Amino acid sequence: MEKTLILLKPDCVQKNLIGRVIARFEEAGFIIRACKMIQLTDDVLREHYAHIAEFPFYPDVETFMKETPVVALVLEADGIIDKMREMLGVTDCLEAAEGTIRAEWGSKEEGKNKMCNIAHASDSAETAEVEVKRFFSEDELFSY
Repeated sequence: MEKTLILLKPDCVQKNLIGRVIARFEEAGFIIRACKMIQLTDDVLREHYAHIAEFPFYPDVETFMKETPVVALVLEADGIIDKMREMLGVTDCLEAAEGTIRAEWGSKEEGKNKMCNIAHASDSAETAEVEVKRFFSEDELFSY
């Protein structure tokens, strides 16, 4: 079994889509191992987005990610990282395949279509391990 971190971004929260997105995850057979709503801090955002922190658009990302709390989840399933990325669609909502979460609910506005895309998902098992630890302590992860 593989785990992934999901962050339901402020646009998901603002559009009242949290339940609908989580329902899609559950319908796909993904098991929720952890879930909480949190307000992201500058420090956590700089760590989480270190790979883009030097780009000129980063301040916009930081501002956006602090507009509302986000919902952080740890989900588990066989091959979940690839399955989740397929379910979400590509980062750019304008290029996401029909039927994906980002194509359905992400921003179609040029300039926001890559940032306001409903959810972040880990891109590899190695990244997921680091990201899960960034947002959850061991005692917040549940098996049942």
